[in-house]
Order: sequence, then C-alpha cells, then structure tokens
Amino acid sequence: MKTRATPLNPQNRFQPIATDRQYDDGWYRDPADDTCPDSLATEVVDEQVRTIISRNQSPDIPFDQSINPYRGCEHACIYCFARPTHAYWDMSPGLDFETRLIAKPNAADQLRRELDKPGYRVSPIALGMNTDAYQPIEKQREITRDILKVLAEYRHPVSIITKGALILRDLDLLSELADQGLCSVRVSLTTLDNTLKRQMEPRTAAPATRLKIIRELTAAGVPNGIILGPVIPFINDHEIEAILEAAAGAGAQRASWIMLRLPLELDELFQDWLQRHFPQRAGHVMARIQDLRGGKSYQSRWGERMTGTGPYAELVRQRFNRKARSLGLGRHEAEPLRTDLFQRPDGEQMPLF
Repeated sequence: MKTRATPLNPQNRFQPIATDRQYDDGWYRDPADDTCPDSLATEVVDEQVRTIISRNQSPDIPFDQSINPYRGCEHACIYCFARPTHAYWDMSPGLDFETRLIAKPNAADQLRRELDKPGYRVSPIALGMNTDAYQPIEKQREITRDILKVLAEYRHPVSIITKGALILRDLDLLSELADQGLCSVRVSLTTLDNTLKRQMEPRTAAPATRLKIIRELTAAGVPNGIILGPVIPFINDHEIEAILEAAAGAGAQRASWIMLRLPLELDELFQDWLQRHFPQRAGHVMARIQDLRGGKSYQSRWGERMTGTGPYAELVRQRFNRKARSLGLGRHEAEPLRTDLFQRPDGEQMPLF
C-alpha cells in the first residue's frame, strides 16, 4: 500500500477471536473496477485524558517522566517498538497503528493541573517518547506546541526525540527553554538513503531535512544530537560511520544508538516487510537478529534489550564509539537539564529539597 509501511493489520493479542482480514476473494467489487484506493486516509479520534504524565522506573531509559500527545503514529515506521501498544485500545499494531490515531486535546490543561499539585516533584519530562510528538497531524492540532507553552510558563525541563521537521515551527519556544538550560532535542536519524527511508519510514522527513533540523536547532542555541536507531543488521548497519559524519557536520553535539527491537506483534510485521523489500537477505537479517537475542526475535531483559548481546552487538558498539569519539560527539544520553528554576505562574517556587 502506497505511503504506508505495512498492508497487514494482524489481530491484536487481546482479542480472543481471530479473523483473517488479509484474504481478499474479490467478492465485493467488479474485477474490472480499478477504483479501489491504494492508500488509506488517517482517522483521528479525541481522548479527554485524566492524566498526561506517564512514569517509569526502567533502569535503561534515561528519563522517569514522559508525555505522549498522540497514540499511534502516522510516520508509519515499520520498526517502531510502540506498535504493540495499539492493542491496548482494541486496534491492530499494523495498519491501524498508522491510520487510526488518538489525539489528546486537553493535554496542556491536564499538564497544568498536574504541575500545580502540591506534591509534584520536578524532573525532566521526555516529550513524544512512545509516538512522535511532531507527526503530521500536529500541524493542525498543535497539542505539542500547547504543552511546550505550559512547560515554558512553568520553567520546566523537557527533552524531545523526533524525526519530524515540524519541530522547527516551535524554535521560539525551544530556544527560550534552551536559554535557561531547560531543553534538549534528539533527532532520530536512521539512514541517509532516500529509497530506504521511504521503505522503512514512509511519512517521515527526508534524511537531508533531518540534517537541516540539526543545523537550525544548533543555530538557535538548542542542545541537540542524534539517535541512530534502530541499527538493523544488513539493512542500515553499513551507514553507521556516514550517519555520524553527517550529523556532526550539521552541528549535532551528541549521539547514541539502539539496536532493532521486535516485541510481540512487531516480529510478524517486520518479517513481512523484509520479505517484500529485501527477500534475498531476509533470512540473513533474521538469523543475525536471533543471534543478538539469545536465539529469539526479541529478549526484553533490562541492560540488553536496547543493544542485544554477542559479537555483532560488540562490533556495532566499537564502530559507533570509535567514530563518535573521533568526531567529538558526546556519548552521554542527554545533557543535564536544570530543575531548580521551576515556578508556578502564581509565583510559588518549588523548594530545592
């Protein structure tokens, strides 16, 4: 299906009755009729949320608070680890994840309520960690921008990961936060190959546009870097050094990497994608992935799930570190952000202890 990463819409794991929605016997249309669309429009429904800040205690994630303005993601990255979460909303992690989105229009108001609670403890909020806060529907909805306005008003630290060029719309807010040591950005940069980008991430910004994002963030004084992730064996791993060089040349200050993860339904979706786009190497790719994951498509153990284990994982680590070091790219996950400036609009400033 054009402009979408997958034509599949597999049953989600919580549905007790499975139906085969992939089989088409053509009963509903005349075979001579070629008007059947080759793409699907995005559907968006609103959710009035009761809480907006999610919290986690995972030891291999460098934040404990996050906000996701949207569920599902129109960027349609085939490798997205968030796809299986769509099953919680009785939808498929496949095509539904890309086309049936949930927006949270009251996110900014709810954030304000949570920040006003007497017991709130300040720590950086990671924005758009599960699904991209700057996916295409943000252009009309502006939920992410409204959240940033609240964070700027409260002088609250925030970090952002995105592959969407729409982030440049908010340079005014980002630079205001950055001037106070309250903001950092990571651009997800997975390939410099436009053809591969269109296959893996059909509705994301082009590689050259992502480098432009880095240049403009740097010019505006916003600390930034890249996440080279996921690294996919025999698909984009040969680009590691070139991606780091391009990022450093654009002004990125930091870089990190993540190995491909295939939890739950994502395994089926990714393997189907491999067979459609890279049939001759699909077996080699999956064999290497299984080497990284103890003979399985995925292992979720903390400390290993982001990188995998074994000789190949170590080789990627060494290649990445050697090149990043030679380019002066910092190896820390994130810049330290200030937490001592938090102040509610009524003038109440949080105590340091």
